[in-house]
Amino acid sequence: MPAAAMVHVPVLADAAIAALAPRDGGTYLDGTVGAGGHAELILRAASPTGKLIGLDRDRTALREAEERLRPFGGRVVLIHGSFAEASALLAERGISQIDGVLLDLGVSSLQLDTPERGFSFRHDAPLDMRFDPDAAIPTAADLLNTASEEEIAAILRRFGEEPRARRIARAIVAARPLRTTGDLVRAVERVLPPAPRGRISPATRVFQAVRIAVNGELDALTAFLDQAAALLRPGGRLVVISFHSLEDRLVKQFIQRESRDCLCPPALPVCRCSHRATFRPVTRRAVQPDAAEIARNPRARSARLRAAERL
Repeated sequence: MPAAAMVHVPVLADAAIAALAPRDGGTYLDGTVGAGGHAELILRAASPTGKLIGLDRDRTALREAEERLRPFGGRVVLIHGSFAEASALLAERGISQIDGVLLDLGVSSLQLDTPERGFSFRHDAPLDMRFDPDAAIPTAADLLNTASEEEIAAILRRFGEEPRARRIARAIVAARPLRTTGDLVRAVERVLPPAPRGRISPATRVFQAVRIAVNGELDALTAFLDQAAALLRPGGRLVVISFHSLEDRLVKQFIQRESRDCLCPPALPVCRCSHRATFRPVTRRAVQPDAAEIARNPRARSARLRAAERL
C-alpha cells in the first residue's frame, strides 16, 4: 500500500458507516473516493458481495484508491468524474439506482499534503487549487489575477464568510500578479497580521473561499442533491460529511425540505404545492468528531455529518 494511503485517516469513519448501513449485496457510491479510506470500510461492511463505485475529480487520488482497494477485486469500479454528474456517469455503466451514497466534501489530505497542487498556505507553491489539474478551468492564480476587486471581495465574503473581504481583495489586486501561494499569503498578511504560533492562520478563510470558487464546489453539491432522490432506492442512505458551514447548511436545508409533505407557507389553509417527502432524517442533528478523534486527526475538527434515508 502506498505511503499516502497508509497515512490517510477517514474522518468520522464509525459514524459514516453506521449512518450508511452498508449490507451484503448492496451497491454504494463514494462520490469523493480520495485515497479510499471510507471506501475500504464500506466494502468491508458490505462483504462478501457488496459493490462500490468510487468517483473523484483527481486522477492522482484515483490511483491511490485503486492500489488501496485492489484486494476487493471486481467489487470496485473507479471512475474519473464529479459527483455532480453521478447519475449520468452511473447510467453509462448500466446503473440506475444504488443503495447508498457517501460524500466527504472539501479538500483531501492527499491534496493538502502535495505542495505543488497549491491548496496549502504552509508551502510556497504554484497557485493552482484545481481538484482536477487536467481540467480546462482557470487556476486560482488565473482567477485572482483577472477578477475585479469587487468580484474577489464577493468570493471571500460568500465562500469564506470573511468580514474584511473588501480590504483583502484590495490588497490582492495591489499585489498582482500573484503566482504562488506565498504571494497570496503575503497579500493577506498586509491586512491581517500572522496568527500566533499554534493558532489558525488568517489566510485559512481566504484559501478556502478561493478553492471553493475555483472548483465550483457549492454548485456541484447542489447539482448532486437534485439527483439524490432518483439515484437512491427506497431505504437507501445519503450521508454527507462537510467542513464548511455553507455546505453543511445546504445539506441541512435539503434534508429538512425533502422530509416534509408540504412546502406551502403556514398561512395557506390548503396545500397547493403537491410536494411529498422523499427522505427521512437519520441524524437528528449534525454528528461531530469527539475530542479523541480530533487529537488523532486535527483536520477533523470542523467536520459535520448529516444523513437521510430515501422513503
